[in-house]
Amino acid sequence: MKVMRLKDQETMQGPKENFTGEVTVQGYFQHEAPSTVSGARVTFAPGARTAWHRHPCGQTLIVTDGIGWTQIEGEDKIEFHTGDIMLCPKDKKHWHGATPNSSMTHIALQESKDGKAVEWLEKVTDEEYYGK
Repeated sequence: MKVMRLKDQETMQGPKENFTGEVTVQGYFQHEAPSTVSGARVTFAPGARTAWHRHPCGQTLIVTDGIGWTQIEGEDKIEFHTGDIMLCPKDKKHWHGATPNSSMTHIALQESKDGKAVEWLEKVTDEEYYGK
C-alpha cells in the first residue's frame, strides 16, 4: 500500500492552454501498469473552467466543495453541487468548472486508452460559459 500524504503532494497550476482562470491541481497520481487509472483533486476559482475536451474512456468527477457547471456540446448546461458525482461519457466533447460566484473542487478519475486519458480542444468562450 502506498500512501500519498497531503503534505507531500505536489500542487501545480492548471496549464493556461487547457484552462481559463485560476485552477489548482493537487495530488495527481497514475497507477502502475497494467492499470490505466489516473486522477487528481482539482480546484477552480470562481469563473474558472476547463477548455473543451473529451476522454476516450470517460471520466468520473466527485464534487467535494462548491458549485459548478458542466456542458456536453449541443446540450444544455448543468449545475452541480458538493456531494454530486458526474459520470462524463466517453468521447463526448464537454467542459466543466466553477460558477461565476462560487469556487468548486472535484476529484477527477479517468482511464487511459492507448496511453491517452484526455484530448484537449479549444477554450470555452465567455459566450459559451455564460450561455449568451
